[in-house]
Amino acid sequence: MPDDDWKPEMRKRYHVHRLRGEASWQVCHWTDEFVDITGKEELKPRFRTRVKMAWDEEFLHVRAEMEEPHVWGTIKKQNEVIFHDNDFEVFIDPDCDGLNYYEFEMNALGTIWELSLPKPYNQGGEPIWGCNMEGLRKKVIVHGTLNNPRSEDDGWDAHVSFPWAELKKYHKDAACPPKPGDIWRINFSRVQWKHTFKDGKYVRVPPHGSDLTDKETGEMTHPEDNWVWSPQGAVNMHLPLRWGEIEFV
Repeated sequence: MPDDDWKPEMRKRYHVHRLRGEASWQVCHWTDEFVDITGKEELKPRFRTRVKMAWDEEFLHVRAEMEEPHVWGTIKKQNEVIFHDNDFEVFIDPDCDGLNYYEFEMNALGTIWELSLPKPYNQGGEPIWGCNMEGLRKKVIVHGTLNNPRSEDDGWDAHVSFPWAELKKYHKDAACPPKPGDIWRINFSRVQWKHTFKDGKYVRVPPHGSDLTDKETGEMTHPEDNWVWSPQGAVNMHLPLRWGEIEFV
């Protein structure tokens, strides 16, 4: 699907309810299951991914549920490029202008990478690394055993709470926390690599450190799968005007 095949009706929308205690999560609904980033139906993901969201006076809360028969991770240093492992990613543009937006990535070890972009890469944007939010909360729940090829797993969950006090720097009107009826732009991505086994350990396919650039064009190739909530129409998460919308209620 070429870029110009994307249509506004492809955009997903979600109502984010106010959280009043842990029991409130039971009434928060799941998003639609993730699809291939291009939106092509024939590229349906092998494993289910879905998200719930909620908010309170301090945080925007996100809970992701990911089916995965083999949960593994290798990257342990904060603010390394986490999508070189399987990961879960969140992209947030509070004022919906496609500029000055925030990106969060986390692997199954709970290692995170936070960055921001003043504008998308295709507009000449240069990422600002290490935009670590003070007060951010994150948690990984593994349903099975981590980094154990001898057993099959059910999957892993990623829980993240983003503080309004930090998100407001990405909102030119500083409307944080939002008011009921406010709309933000957001998207979620799951990067999924194939793997093999060697010496009792998981080995990514292609292995970590492989050159992932096309020799002729110099552009990055994509041997990984990219599964998202709201399809982008291209293998490119950095098209923020195509992200999904959330309305606070």
